[in-house]
Amino acid sequence: MLVAKLYTSTITSSSLRLRESRIIAGLLMNDVSPEEWKREIKDKNVLQMGSPESVNRVSLLLRNRLEPLGPSLWQMVRDGDRTLATQAVFAGAVKESRLLGDFLDITVREQRLLYAEKLEPLLWNEFIAGCRGRDPEMPHWSDATIQKLRSAVFSMLAEAGYLKDTRTLQLQNVFVVPQLSAYLREQGETYV
Repeated sequence: MLVAKLYTSTITSSSLRLRESRIIAGLLMNDVSPEEWKREIKDKNVLQMGSPESVNRVSLLLRNRLEPLGPSLWQMVRDGDRTLATQAVFAGAVKESRLLGDFLDITVREQRLLYAEKLEPLLWNEFIAGCRGRDPEMPHWSDATIQKLRSAVFSMLAEAGYLKDTRTLQLQNVFVVPQLSAYLREQGETYV
């Protein structure tokens, strides 16, 4: 029996990409057929991306983030104001990437409890080292991949408002929109 890896590097493929996520959410809400999906994503290039490889990679990642959380979340992404839509996309990213979710849960939460004003860059390397204990099957990533993962995670944290920006890494309070929070609780998404 194959055991799923807890930590993967899929998150390096994309930041939150709110604009593109809104498009993907719309396609999911319209319950498009595989043929319609291909036509919209590849032929019409609704994501407006340069290369077919990027279109395939990003559309699949965004679909994997949003699809498991269901139609009500898709509507929040497609129709919600910027804050709600961003938080909904971030929830999908947390569900899709245990690496992002655990960093937020373990490292960012601890720094908030310590009243830290910012995330120190070395915390990422400490977190990655700790991941090996939680997931012995975790791939051995190169230093470049680890830095790319750090960049993607910190970028998402900034987009979602947990960091003021990726330069200062100043921590900020985030209040999850009640509509999203209630929906996630109703769906049993306690981790997210």
